Amino acid sequence: MLTLTPLEIEALRLSLLVSCCAVVGSLPLGIVCAWILARLDFPGKGLFDGIIHLPLVLPPVVVGYFLLVVLGRRGVIGSLLLHWFDFSLAFTWKGAAIASAVIAFPLMVRPVRLSLEGVDPGLEQAARTLGCGPLRTFLTVTLPLIAPGLLTGLILGFARSLSEFGATITFVSNIPGETRTLPIALYSLTQVPGGDEAALRLCLISVALAFAALLAVDILARRIQARMKA
Repeated sequence: MLTLTPLEIEALRLSLLVSCCAVVGSLPLGIVCAWILARLDFPGKGLFDGIIHLPLVLPPVVVGYFLLVVLGRRGVIGSLLLHWFDFSLAFTWKGAAIASAVIAFPLMVRPVRLSLEGVDPGLEQAARTLGCGPLRTFLTVTLPLIAPGLLTGLILGFARSLSEFGATITFVSNIPGETRTLPIALYSLTQVPGGDEAALRLCLISVALAFAALLAVDILARRIQARMKA
């Protein structure tokens, strides 16, 4: 039976906390952005789409540095947060969650957008003719129809957050018990003598979590589709 060491438990707990906060916190904004891209036409739509998907093509270190410049203690917004509220995101697990959310955001938006584009607008129009407002129509008609895409986006975002390294270590550094997630702990162990065995264990844990997330997508998506067909 595999027994986790305190270091592994700490890194696993922190990674799960950061990943869950990243996907849950960014989900509402992801749905809004996906709806805008799927349903609206406006000047600059291509630019808006490019900005959303930019974290996919940028090196994660660049994203982390940008967050440090904007949200760091001397950053444009971070300095104001520190001065007015005595609150800092840099070098905290909350900052790690924001870094993970930014990197994983495009992977959440894309499947939701594709699902929205596949919904027949006539169904929404029918709900409105029956007296449903825009919000109620979205919650009772659109949202159930895009559930598979929404679920896929959540799990993919969660899995990507678990594996995030570059932006996290650049923005919040490597602080044991605060920002040392699984990838950062794995990297730290490869830099010390005799850390290969522990690094391999963390690698296997990461692989198992990622595989479980992908398996969950497949199982839950099939169940949702089966209920929709019933």
